[in-house]
Amino acid sequence: MSKYNTLWEYVQNNGSHSFKLTFEEIQNISGIPIDHSFLKYKKELTKYGYQVGKISMKNQTVIFNTIG
Repeated sequence: MSKYNTLWEYVQNNGSHSFKLTFEEIQNISGIPIDHSFLKYKKELTKYGYQVGKISMKNQTVIFNTIG
């Protein structure tokens, strides 16, 4: 089980084709702060039908998009 499974399930259940979450929202959902390991773990999201579109360090946001 990945430390981001709760976040991936949230993303999958959102149902939107594309949406944005702040780093703070991601921490509230997953229970852990976003860190550099997120770059490694984000590959797991494809199993849930989504991918990370863009990570903005300036705005502290992550955009999630459906695959395909």
